Amino acid sequence: MTIACPRLVIAGSGSGVGKTSLTVGLVRCLVRRGLRVQTFKVGPDFLDPTYLALASGRPCYNLDGWMTSREYVRGLFARATADADIALVEGVMGMFDGASPSTLEGSTAEIAAWLDAPVLLVVDARGAARSLAATVKGFSQFEPGVGVAGVIANRGGSSRHRAWLVESLAAAATAPLFGMTPNGSLPTLPSRHLGLVAADQANLSTECFDSLAQVCEQHLDVSAIVELAGKDFSSLDCLTGGLAHCVLGQHSTRRASSPAKRHCTTFKGKIRLGIARDEAFHFYYADNIESFERAGAECVPFSPLADTWLPEDLDGLYIGGGYPEMHAARLAGNAEMLADVRRFAASGRTVYAECGGLMYLGQTLTALDGARYPLAGVLPIQTTMIEKLRALGYTEVTLKEDSLWGPCGTKFRGHEFHYSELSSPLPADSGWQRVYSIERRSGEPIESEGFQKGRILASYVHVHFASHPRLIESFLANCGDRR
Repeated sequence: MTIACPRLVIAGSGSGVGKTSLTVGLVRCLVRRGLRVQTFKVGPDFLDPTYLALASGRPCYNLDGWMTSREYVRGLFARATADADIALVEGVMGMFDGASPSTLEGSTAEIAAWLDAPVLLVVDARGAARSLAATVKGFSQFEPGVGVAGVIANRGGSSRHRAWLVESLAAAATAPLFGMTPNGSLPTLPSRHLGLVAADQANLSTECFDSLAQVCEQHLDVSAIVELAGKDFSSLDCLTGGLAHCVLGQHSTRRASSPAKRHCTTFKGKIRLGIARDEAFHFYYADNIESFERAGAECVPFSPLADTWLPEDLDGLYIGGGYPEMHAARLAGNAEMLADVRRFAASGRTVYAECGGLMYLGQTLTALDGARYPLAGVLPIQTTMIEKLRALGYTEVTLKEDSLWGPCGTKFRGHEFHYSELSSPLPADSGWQRVYSIERRSGEPIESEGFQKGRILASYVHVHFASHPRLIESFLANCGDRR
């Protein structure tokens, strides 16, 4: 598959160097120049894609090398950029950080290799001159075939500092400087402490985007960056052949099967799938939703906050993650919607909920201030918000029983991210089963999770449907059975 769209991966030398602010600013800058900018985010992040989507006016897609595959990433990239002028891919953590301490698995560098894309490295320039050149040279030579094409120095000093950086990089015969943003020049984004503040129009105004763009216009060589994105890096053999295929081979044997071999099934009589989408529930992978639509389903949005009843004639519900704790009073106060969700679940139709959705299906949610809010009561558990991050990281799930996702033994992948925990045990005589066997990359003991009863399934795991080619088919078949 040939990828034609000019593209650029914006990586960081580590977390917190400013790559999100700079990527958002560059996106807005290019949009103001009249370009159609398609954005992507490496890894299982739900927050930064919202920033990027708001800045570009187009959906942002996650590219994840651990949950999916090289073929899937390249195919998704090609589809999403078909009508775009340029693509910007924001990296995750540091350039080489990912799912493994010893390989490129799940890293920004892996995605750059798979896309044959030049890398623009963001480096914190505070207190560094020639040492910054050493850092860049190290990143450029660390992995054969994954180099750095250009550098942005963030949190720089005077014009003299910039001149030293230019000279140091040139003397080291490494990637050149494409700009230096002075320390404190980038507007502060809302506190993002691992997603505790939602990225939406209420927190990110047009003025914030335009201020970020103005900094980029003033301190970066934007025209040269656009030119860099159009350069052909596919001539490097290690990118198109050796490294990219080697990286895939390092972990492809652990997959259930390749998403590239997906069997797309359509169903008689279009499946109508209700999807919760509002300020409380908006953590979805854009391509997960599109995979339902490509299989012939009709995705119908509804708001657990604002609507008083579910859309008519639904075959299934999908309640994703988000911030139910921030809107718990409104959710609890919408008695009509809660009752309709209970009626839907009791009807035997398909209901799938993950993370925030799991909390919504529970009996109560206890906030940090101790206030307790009654919710749907479909799942006989209670959840409580806690100050400390309860779970963050990749997960691999093996089904212990037949499920909405397929038969016993099916394996798929996802990730967890939540500040809540179950504060009541699942009653032994409730009829609910734990159908997930969860193995975490962090090395924690295998856990039984995935609460299922009939056609209702709830879990803290955010599943990426592309991690197994039959998940969508099985799920929609369950939705269609009620017909």
